[in-house]
Amino acid sequence: MKDLSQLDIEIGAKIKAFRVKLGLQAKKLSELVSISPSYLNLIEKGKRKIDGDLLIKICQELRIEPSELSSGDNLNLNNSKVAISKSVNADKLKKLNLKIGPKIKAFRRQQGIQANKLSEQLGISASYLNLIESGKRRIDSDLIIKICKELRIELSDLTSQAELKLENNITELLSDEIFEDLDILGPEVKDLVNTNPKIARALIKLGDNFKQKDHDIVNRVENLSGKIIDSRKAAFPGEIVSDFLQENKNYFPKLEEFANSVFEKIQVNNRSTYFGLCKFLKKEYGILVKDVLPEEGKPFSKIFNKNKKELLLSDYVALETKKLYASSQIAHEGAIKDINEYLSKFTFPSEESKKLTKVALLNYCGAAILMPYKMFHHECMKNKYDLELLQNTFATTFEQIAHRVTCLQDPKLPGIPFHFLRVDIAGNISKRFSLSGIEIPRYGGACPRWNVYSAFSRPGVIQAAVSRMTNGEKYVCIARTVEKGVGRYGQKKSMLSIGLGCEAKYAKDFIYTENLDINDKKSELPIGVSCRTCDRLDCSQRAFPPLHKKFDVNINNRGVSVYVNE
Repeated sequence: MKDLSQLDIEIGAKIKAFRVKLGLQAKKLSELVSISPSYLNLIEKGKRKIDGDLLIKICQELRIEPSELSSGDNLNLNNSKVAISKSVNADKLKKLNLKIGPKIKAFRRQQGIQANKLSEQLGISASYLNLIESGKRRIDSDLIIKICKELRIELSDLTSQAELKLENNITELLSDEIFEDLDILGPEVKDLVNTNPKIARALIKLGDNFKQKDHDIVNRVENLSGKIIDSRKAAFPGEIVSDFLQENKNYFPKLEEFANSVFEKIQVNNRSTYFGLCKFLKKEYGILVKDVLPEEGKPFSKIFNKNKKELLLSDYVALETKKLYASSQIAHEGAIKDINEYLSKFTFPSEESKKLTKVALLNYCGAAILMPYKMFHHECMKNKYDLELLQNTFATTFEQIAHRVTCLQDPKLPGIPFHFLRVDIAGNISKRFSLSGIEIPRYGGACPRWNVYSAFSRPGVIQAAVSRMTNGEKYVCIARTVEKGVGRYGQKKSMLSIGLGCEAKYAKDFIYTENLDINDKKSELPIGVSCRTCDRLDCSQRAFPPLHKKFDVNINNRGVSVYVNE
């Protein structure tokens, strides 16, 4: 085994190599991990040992696994996802101070492994494993590697941002006025998520159920009275779709495989055409696609007649939409078994939410036929995610492109982890998904400072901004409006806004940062998740007081809002 000094030199050299590959200046990386540039310089030269906490921070900023810094003799810069099971000389690293005990317990139970069995496999006592799972013992990196190997997981599974999302969802749920008198504080929410994540998820389900029943009651009262008593009703089946996509990271390899096989058969000059899709439906499944003009007063988008094997598509919808309808029908005929398999692994609260999720998967597969993974990934890399250019390249809509870029999560060929949301002009969120780490509200609207709302002031124009959350995390966020509706004179269309974004560390690979100074704090846009969960008191757009912040209306003094007296 190599001595410690040699190992330190190799790890430091690899950190530098990965940093240079990403185009990160040493000063910038030192800021991101909260150390001085001189200290980072000593680490990269192998003159300073690196403890576990700092190791994790550096790996997160460099988008790599710790195993990539200490496994093997050769540095492979083309592989950013090395399996954690590789040998790593981990005994030379200091102990990792991670609150991962409860997560280990959750993974163990999920796989049906008894504690005494796992302790035997690890070569430790059952009582020691119990202390680890209770968060009462720190774990050295050797043991972490062993645990990950036995549970068939990666270190990233233990250090992901899933708990932060769960924590924010719980906080948002508890922001309801019925919990005001309980005065539940942030640390108490964090403790619940860390020690009992299943109970936290149960509370979210209970909250969803409560909101849904409240929604149903309001609907009945409104129907009986003829009066609108609540205009803030949420599309809860849509929330379930978001949860499903989030759980699967919006990546479904079996559907990608099917889509690629179809594309190979129908492609013309490396593109999917409407004619080719229609021809394939007829040849493979005996389904005839007909473009029809809807009768006056009877508009529709598509009608599939199973008995006649006819797919009727309205001439009122755009050609790009017709292509998606046709490709989704191909998915329904050829990939329904795989789709049902994905659905069977998720617990749906209602048949309605399950059907809506099936539609989402059909559209996912349809989009993959129009934009096959490898080709689409190549174009994204080449054009730095220029959405409007990609839209023209693949002859799709802006929204379809924005959806598709969030799907590039193949571990062997990953894209940027994006977040996505769609809102209407009233602020309602109809679609949400986040891999970037940014939290999108589950209940109600998001922060009004998000550019997904200001995009309505300049329809059709992409707006870009560097947004900074209350925890200091920075994101590059873009937004643009889209129109939906019948393409016919005299018919009103609805306007929606599409928001897309990623962590600021991916700025170099995202074209919309070319005119933005990522490091200029003056140009950053301070945002929150929602008013009730945001602690910023200097916000002139605050609509509600922040949760757990005591306030008193001062008749004589007023700050930037009625909820701020300072």
